[in-house]
Amino acid sequence: MKTGLVLGKFAPLHSGHQFLIKRALAENDRVIVIIYDSPDVTSIPLPIRARWIKSLHPDVDVKEAWDGPSEVGDTPEIRKMHEDYLLNFLCGQKISAFYSSEFYGEHVSEALGALDCRIDPDRSCFPVSGTSIRKDAYDNRHFLHPVVYRDLITKVVFLGAPSTGKTTLARELAAAHQTVWMPEYGREFWDKNQSERRLSMDQLVEIAEGHREKEDALFQDANRSVFIDTDATTTFNFSRYYHGKVHPRLSDLADDTLTRYDLFFLCDSDIPYDNTSDRSGEANRQVFQQQTKADLLERKIPFITLTGPLNKRMKEVSDILNCFDRFRAFGDNLLTTKANNKGCI
Repeated sequence: MKTGLVLGKFAPLHSGHQFLIKRALAENDRVIVIIYDSPDVTSIPLPIRARWIKSLHPDVDVKEAWDGPSEVGDTPEIRKMHEDYLLNFLCGQKISAFYSSEFYGEHVSEALGALDCRIDPDRSCFPVSGTSIRKDAYDNRHFLHPVVYRDLITKVVFLGAPSTGKTTLARELAAAHQTVWMPEYGREFWDKNQSERRLSMDQLVEIAEGHREKEDALFQDANRSVFIDTDATTTFNFSRYYHGKVHPRLSDLADDTLTRYDLFFLCDSDIPYDNTSDRSGEANRQVFQQQTKADLLERKIPFITLTGPLNKRMKEVSDILNCFDRFRAFGDNLLTTKANNKGCI
């Protein structure tokens, strides 16, 4: 049995990496991919990078190297450090071929007793590197599979009762940040399908699922962030208000929001009420606002309340985004934001 080995940080996984993996799969009976943790290089957690490879290349044996050496260079000491680590990590596993596009392919292959398979070392097939993507993922997104790219995008969702400024805020922030935004699909659906100003429970499920599908289609065009007008919890709360109960599928979709989005903003009702035909009055706005806040607290979803005029709200969101890293702990993001004197989350 021939066993191929691919090694890297995959921070993030790009088409050059996938080219290596595909070549290894084509030429071997088994392929092992070892991923170094490398917290000094990337904040993307090791399990997420491993998940990318498992999802896109299910036949690969992915191994997470949490204690892999972080030193990089071509000195005898550094070469020996990496060689010793790999030999110990593999526990005697025989490697037939080592696949890489870097200088270390030669000495690692020799240490493993494997064939040195150097693939596209001059980057002529895929002129990209992890470093260039980390600097500007948007301009290099054509080198990233959608499964990978969507994980690099910060998903910002705006919640609140009707007429609390969610749509305007999402649209204006998208323009300011040169990215895309997701309108509230429920409004579009309501206009086309309401009957006596009501929607059925099944139709509310259609809204939540349709909203998510449209979001998914947007992610590949997003530049660092995407701004979203409402989520499935909004539809959940409408169902409770009008029907007194919630379809199980809608409940599941609402539960998923905690892990689907990165930043939650509650738009306050301290702005004038816009009494359009699809709304049910300012008194109901206050009830919906209270219900929205209570639901966020019940779900233990961290959120930031936005008050005041549009320019103030935009500045608060932008200041937070300028310091926000979706892969860092919430507390670390808070400290960074405070340290930069750009507001508080």
